Amino acid sequence: MSKKAVCILSGGMDSTLASYIAKDEGYDIIAVHFNYGQRTQNKELESFRNICKDLEIEQKYEIDIPFFTQIGASALTDKSIDVPTQGVKPGVPITYVPFRNGIFLSIATAIAEKEEAQALFIGVVEEDSSGYPDCTDPFIKKMTSAINEGTKESTKLEIKTPLVKLMKSDIVKKALELNVPLEHTWSCYKEEEEACGVCDSCRLRLNGFKEANAVDPIPYKAN
Repeated sequence: MSKKAVCILSGGMDSTLASYIAKDEGYDIIAVHFNYGQRTQNKELESFRNICKDLEIEQKYEIDIPFFTQIGASALTDKSIDVPTQGVKPGVPITYVPFRNGIFLSIATAIAEKEEAQALFIGVVEEDSSGYPDCTDPFIKKMTSAINEGTKESTKLEIKTPLVKLMKSDIVKKALELNVPLEHTWSCYKEEEEACGVCDSCRLRLNGFKEANAVDPIPYKAN
C-alpha cells in the first residue's frame, strides 16, 4: 500500500526541498499551496505550479485564505508596512505573519485526514530562520500532539521537518544533491520579477549559496 504525504509547498527553496525529500522517502505527494495576500503571491503560485510539474504531482490544492490581509500586522500582508532591507536583526521581525504556520498546518491536517495521509511535510528552518516563533522544533512537536488529539482515532499524522536543524548552506547543498530545480523557486519578500537581494529572505538565501560555493539561478536586481 502506498504511503501519502501532504506537503505544504510555498514555492520557496525550503518547502521545495522538503517536498523532494518526501518524494525521495517514497511518499506519494499531495501538494498544498496557500494564497494569503502576500506581496509575491502571483510569483509564489507560479513557482508552486512549476515545481508540481517537476515533481509530477497530480493531486494539489491551491487554498485562498485572504483574512491575513484583514489582520495585517505583517509587512508581507500589509502594504502600509515596509519590508525591512537593512539586514537580519535579532528578535521576531515585522515580516512575521501571526501564527501563519499554525494555520497552514491546521488546514493541511484537514486535507491529510480526508486523503488518509500518514505525514505532513513543512520546510521550517529553526537555526537559520528570521526568528519566527512558528518555525521551531518545540512548536512543531506540540502541533503534532494537538492535531492527533483533535482528529479521528484512525488518523495518525507525523509532521516531518527535514530541514529544521539545517543551515541555509546545508539546504543549498542538499537541494543540489537531489537535483531540485532551484531556478523555479522564489524566496524574495518584495519583488516578483527580479529578487530584491536585500530583504531578510534574500539575504539568507544568497548567503546560503555563497557558503555552499554555488550560484543562485534566479534573477536579482543590481543593488
